[in-house]
Amino acid sequence: MLAVEINLQQLEVRMGFGRSFITMGCLLGSLWACAAQAIELRSGSEAATTIELYTSEGCSSCPSADAWLSELSDDPNIFTRLIPLAFHVDYWNQLGWKDRFSSPQYSRRQREMSSAGLLSQVYTPGFVVNNREWRGWFSRGRSVKPDQLPTTKQPAGVLTVQWPKDSQLMSTSYTPINLKAKGLRLHVAVLGMGLETHVRRGENRGRVLRHDFVVLSHLEYTLRDEGQKILSKRIAAPNIPDQGQQKSAIVVWVSEGESPAIVQAVAGYL
Repeated sequence: MLAVEINLQQLEVRMGFGRSFITMGCLLGSLWACAAQAIELRSGSEAATTIELYTSEGCSSCPSADAWLSELSDDPNIFTRLIPLAFHVDYWNQLGWKDRFSSPQYSRRQREMSSAGLLSQVYTPGFVVNNREWRGWFSRGRSVKPDQLPTTKQPAGVLTVQWPKDSQLMSTSYTPINLKAKGLRLHVAVLGMGLETHVRRGENRGRVLRHDFVVLSHLEYTLRDEGQKILSKRIAAPNIPDQGQQKSAIVVWVSEGESPAIVQAVAGYL
C-alpha cells in the first residue's frame, strides 16, 4: 500500500477547524492516531539486526516459531539492535481458518523476497534475518539465543524518527552511505504485542495462539533522491489498528529501488 503524504497546514485550511480540531481528533481517536508520548528514535551507523518471520495461524508448524519470536521481547537489545517483525501471510486462509492478521500485502512481500534471491522459496514458518534466509530455527528451535543469530557490521547510514506527543505528523530523516543511491523508500509499520486468538478451525483447531511483533499495518513512501546528504520527510502519523493488543510498537525502515531488503531500521514502543 502506498501511503499519501499529508500537508498539515493545507488540511487545517480545508477543514476550517485549525489546531483545536487536531486536539479533539486525538481525544476522540479520529482519522489518525496521535502519539501518547513523544517518540524519538535514532539508529546507529551500522545496520540494525532485523528478523522477519512469515507465519500464519492456519499453519500447524507456525505456533512454535511465533513462540520463539515472542521470547525476543525480553532481550535487552530489543528495538535498539534487534528488530523482529511477524508478517502473517494469507495463502493459508482457504484451508479452514482465516488469519485475522493476514494480508495479501505480506504474502506479496515474501514472494518479492524469493524473487530477489533473499529466500529460496515461499513457505511458513519462514525466517529472514538481515535480508537473508535463515534456517537455524529449524535445526535448533527455541534454544537459539539472539546472540547466535547472523549479524552484520555493514554501514547503513543513520535513520531518525520524531513523533511529538499529540501530533498527527511524524518527521523522518535518513543520511545514506551512498549519495548515489536511487529509488530510496521509507516504510512505516505498526506492530501489535500480546495478542491472542482462539482458533476454531483448521490445522490449529482448539488452540489458543499467542503472538508478538505482529505487523498490523505497513505503509510505504517515496524518498526523494537528489544526492542530498540528509533526506528528510514529514508524513502523516500512522493509524494504530486496534486488534486487542496489550502494547503497540512502531518500526520505520528504508529500502532501495524494487528490492524488499531492509537497508536501515529503527523501532520503539508507542
